[in-house]
Amino acid sequence: MEKPQIDIKYVAALARLEIRPEQAERLQNDLQNIVEYINELGELDLTGVEPTAHAAALSNVWREDEAGTPFDRDRMLANAPALMNGDLIRVPQVLPGEGMN
Repeated sequence: MEKPQIDIKYVAALARLEIRPEQAERLQNDLQNIVEYINELGELDLTGVEPTAHAAALSNVWREDEAGTPFDRDRMLANAPALMNGDLIRVPQVLPGEGMN
């Protein structure tokens, strides 16, 4: 099978990328190798192989949604760094210049 010919300048134009001339040859070879490898994979006999969406088998674990006893508010706020007005959690300033009202 002959090596696929890819116009790297055309591909770069489609992707709106600027490619320096010294990069073009290396990128052309890399892209041609990738396409060649994909063509090789297309020649594999995959009869009897189930298609998968993920490499690991995933499944949802469901449980009944049951109402329980709510946590005590004071106990939940005990680990907060600081409180304002007794019910708002005060966090460190994130953006410079933002002041507290």
